[in-house]
Amino acid sequence: MSRALIVSVLLATLIVVGTSTPVWAAQLDARINPNTETSPFKMNYQKTIFIEYPNGGQLFDELRQKTWTLSGTADSSNPGVQNLMSKLNENIANDGSQARISDLNVLYDIHLKGRSINSSIDYKVILSGTLSNYVITQDQTRTLIDLGWRGLSTNEKIIIDGVDINHPINLLQEEEPILYNIVVGTEAEEILSRNMINADFILEQPLTNWHFLFDPTGINVDAGTFGLNEEISGFVVSSWTMGESSIREGRQVERVFEAEIMADQPYVIRSVQSSDQAQLATIGFGALDILDGVEIAGVTPTPPSDYMTTSTGDFPVMIVYGMAGIAAVAGIAFFFISSRSLKNEQQGQQGIDPNRLVGYQTSASSGGYQTNRGEAQLKDDSDYQQTRSVYEEVSQQSSPPQTTPSTQDEAACGCAASAEMGSECDCAMQGACLCDGTCKCGADICKEQVSSMS
Repeated sequence: MSRALIVSVLLATLIVVGTSTPVWAAQLDARINPNTETSPFKMNYQKTIFIEYPNGGQLFDELRQKTWTLSGTADSSNPGVQNLMSKLNENIANDGSQARISDLNVLYDIHLKGRSINSSIDYKVILSGTLSNYVITQDQTRTLIDLGWRGLSTNEKIIIDGVDINHPINLLQEEEPILYNIVVGTEAEEILSRNMINADFILEQPLTNWHFLFDPTGINVDAGTFGLNEEISGFVVSSWTMGESSIREGRQVERVFEAEIMADQPYVIRSVQSSDQAQLATIGFGALDILDGVEIAGVTPTPPSDYMTTSTGDFPVMIVYGMAGIAAVAGIAFFFISSRSLKNEQQGQQGIDPNRLVGYQTSASSGGYQTNRGEAQLKDDSDYQQTRSVYEEVSQQSSPPQTTPSTQDEAACGCAASAEMGSECDCAMQGACLCDGTCKCGADICKEQVSSMS
């Protein structure tokens, strides 16, 4: 039973992961041309709602095999689009910006997919339009452009083709009345009432925290040979990018809101959105500033001659100095610890003091030459047992035993002496021996000599 439960959970996880699409919140993409009166922009809003029914129930019976899609497009001639454009401009003005949306197109796509353990509703609204009135002042050297319009949000109802594209709860009231009746009056109703068209975080994140890059391709003398767009010819292109989660930009995580409903069975309603992303680009080199509380950019055709910053302004310089400082502190700590360790160890000569040693020659002449082998011993014999020569031990162990006569007669053997040789006859070692008939030496050479004398 437990194995079946584990397999079921794993299978359900695979189904959820495999059938769900990536969820992104607000995504802004705009390129501003300070030399024209209008510029295009695009904003994408996405959200996913999960309805979970782990124990079955009324929602399980209603949604598990259901699938439907609502989608459509509309332009500025649609009353709903006109209302949306008006609300967005109103919100931009409240943010202190003078820029306005002069044209707007809307694409919406809402898709419900029922499954055996949960159902999901994917919401997507894409706005593409034209921005105008963003130039504040312009002279021969610099143009000031307004960047405070990027918080494209509204909390109002936006009805296009009879569908409220801004609040999921209103769509459920029309399309899924059973789900709506279970949700209404609960905490889940508040979650489903949150507006889709919301880019407040993009405005709240200061542009100084965005990554900055500029592309100098437009001022390259050979750029024209590669089909360069005429609008950037002779200019650099500056861009600011938001969306990285880091110490400088701040921690950006998915926005998840969840509520549990107790009806005929317990249900869970979950809303999921990823962190916002944005990219702003302007033709020319842009230097950020603030005017009357609104973020602006001073744009020039080319960067200043002394401009030596990198892709993120002064941030990499801070990192470089910070890393250098950390390395210096680590080096000092390493040498300090090493110094203390050396002081704790015993210093100076280890073992026997050389002044107490004396050298002895251990080799003698052999075969007409003299070797230089020697050894060191203590001047006194106090510790001789600990320092005695290894050669001495080997010599004692390897010396052959002395030969002793086997009999008394052999020991008393009187070999004849030879006055001419001046030495005693040694029957075992001499090549010639003078023995008389009374010699009882057992050596073969003596026996032969006695036999020849008989």
